[in-house]
Amino acid sequence: MGLSRPSLLLLRPGYRFARSLSPVGLLLGTLFFAASLTPSLIPRGLVVQGLLSGLSLAAGYGIGVGLRWLWGYLEIRRVPQTRWTLIAKLAAAVICAGIAAIALWQASEAQNSIRRLMEMEPVETARPFSVAAIAAAVFLALTLLARLFALLTRVTARRLDRRVPRRVANLVAVTLVAALFWAVGNGVLVEAGFRAADSTYRQLDRLLPDDMPPPADPRKSGSAESLLVWEELGRTGRDMVAAGPSAQDIADFTGNDDAQEPLRVYVGLNAEESAEDRAALALAELERIGAFERSVLLINIPTGTGWVDPKAQMPVEYLHHGDIATVSMQYSYLASWLALLVDPDYGAESARALFDAVYERWRQTPPDHRPELYLHGLSLGAMNSDLSADLFQVIRDPFDGAFWAGPPFTARSWSQLTARRAPGSPAWLPRFRDGAVVRFTAQENHLGDFETEWGPPRIAFLQYSSDPITFFEPQSFYRRPEWMEAPRGPDVSPRFEWYPVVTFLQLTLDMMTATTTPMGYGHVFAPAHYIDGWVGVTEPEGWDEAALARLEAMLTAEFADQD
Repeated sequence: MGLSRPSLLLLRPGYRFARSLSPVGLLLGTLFFAASLTPSLIPRGLVVQGLLSGLSLAAGYGIGVGLRWLWGYLEIRRVPQTRWTLIAKLAAAVICAGIAAIALWQASEAQNSIRRLMEMEPVETARPFSVAAIAAAVFLALTLLARLFALLTRVTARRLDRRVPRRVANLVAVTLVAALFWAVGNGVLVEAGFRAADSTYRQLDRLLPDDMPPPADPRKSGSAESLLVWEELGRTGRDMVAAGPSAQDIADFTGNDDAQEPLRVYVGLNAEESAEDRAALALAELERIGAFERSVLLINIPTGTGWVDPKAQMPVEYLHHGDIATVSMQYSYLASWLALLVDPDYGAESARALFDAVYERWRQTPPDHRPELYLHGLSLGAMNSDLSADLFQVIRDPFDGAFWAGPPFTARSWSQLTARRAPGSPAWLPRFRDGAVVRFTAQENHLGDFETEWGPPRIAFLQYSSDPITFFEPQSFYRRPEWMEAPRGPDVSPRFEWYPVVTFLQLTLDMMTATTTPMGYGHVFAPAHYIDGWVGVTEPEGWDEAALARLEAMLTAEFADQD
C-alpha cells in the first residue's frame, strides 16, 4: 500500500534534512557515538548514557562538518560527483550503521566491567533502542541549534557585506552571533538555572521536620542557651547538630566510662551577612561551650550545600572518646559539583574567615593547655579547607594536621603535590618526597607505607581512583590523563580507553553523577577508610586492631541503609 499525499508531505522535511547531513560528519559522529558507549569512571544509567551518546554524536558530526568546510575554504580540488560517489556514501552509511549496532550490542558488557569492580549487580541489557532514541533526540536538537547559528550568521553577514569586505563581514557576523548565543546561554539560561537551583536548595535548607525540635542540651547549637538560632542552622546544620554519638553511646561501645559528649558547632548561612561575622559567631559559640578545653579541636569545612559527612565526623569522635569539639560554617546552598563548574574558589573566603578566627584564638593559648588542632573537608570542603590556611601564617606555630577527602581536581595543594610526585608512583596514588608531611591513601590503607617519621603536621589525602571529582581533567579533551596509565587504580575498568573529545564528555557527566556509586567508590567515602585516615593523622590512644575492626563494622552497619 502506498503512502498518502499528506503522509508524503510530512515525510518530505525529514527527507530533506537527512539528505543535507554531511557524510564526513556522520562517519566521525558515529565513531564518537561508539566511543561514548565504552566505560569511564562511573556506571551510567539509561538517560545519562543517551545524553552522553547524543553529545558525542553531535561533537563528532560538528568536527566532521568543520573539516569539510575547511577543505572547501582552502579551495582544495573537490572530488567530482559520480555514480561511484553515491555508492561510497551508501557504503559509508552502512558502515556507520554497523559500527553503531556493534557498539550498542557491546554496551552492556562495557558497563558491567565497572559494575563488577564496584560490587554492583550486572545489567542484562543496556537498552540499546532507548539509548539510540535519546541520543538521536539530543543530536537533532543540537544540530537544529547549530543550523540556527549558521542562519543568523548568514543573515548578519549579508547585511554587513554592503558596507565592508566579504571576509570581514563573515568574521564580524560570526563574532556577533557567537556573542548573542553566549549572552543568551550564559547570561539568561545558565544564570536563571543557577538562580532556580539556588532557590530550590535554599527552600530545601529551610525545611524543618516536625520531629526535630531544638536540642535541650545547652551545649548544642540552636538550644535555648545557644548564641545560634535553631531555625537559622538550615537543614544540613540541624542534621549535624542533632546526629552523632552521645557520651553514653561512646561509653557503651568503648567501655570507657570517662567518655564525653562530642561538641558540635554549626553556623548557618542565614546567621549573619558576612563571612567574618559568621566566623566571629562561631568562635563565640566555641568559647561558650568550652571547646578549647577539649583535647581535639576540628575545623570541618562542609560541602557546597553545607553538608558535613557523618561517615567522617562520627569515627573521629569515637576514636577520641568524645573528647573533641568540631566547628563548621555554611557558605552556600549549591551542590559541590555545580559550584565547582561555575566558580572553583567558591567558599574559600568563608573557610579563611573561620580558620583565622579559630586559629588566632588557639594560637594565643599556651601550647601545654590547648587542644590539638586539625582541619578536615570533603570534596569542595577539602579544597576550601586547604585554601583557608596560609603557609606564612602558620609556619611558626603550625596546626597539628589535616585530613582531606575527595579533593576536587582544582584543589591547590593536591594539584601541586600530584604533579611533583615521586617518579614511578601512579597519579591516582602519588608519593610525595619521603612522606614526612603529606601522604595519600585510598581503599587500601597506604598511610603506613613510609619509613620516615610523619609530621607534625600530618596531612593526609583520601581519594578513590574512580572519583571523577578528583580526577576530572580538562586536558582530557586532547590528551590521555596520566592516571589512565598502568598500573591503574583498583576500581577503574581495564576497558576504559582514552578518546579525544569523548573522554572529556564522559568525565564531565561522570563528575555530575559521582555520588551515585556504592559506598567506597566514586565520590562516596566509606567509614572504614575515614577511620584509617583519622587514626593515621590524629593517633588516638587505646585502640588496637580488634577494636578498630569493631568500630568499622559498627559504623558500616550504621550507614548501610544510606548506601
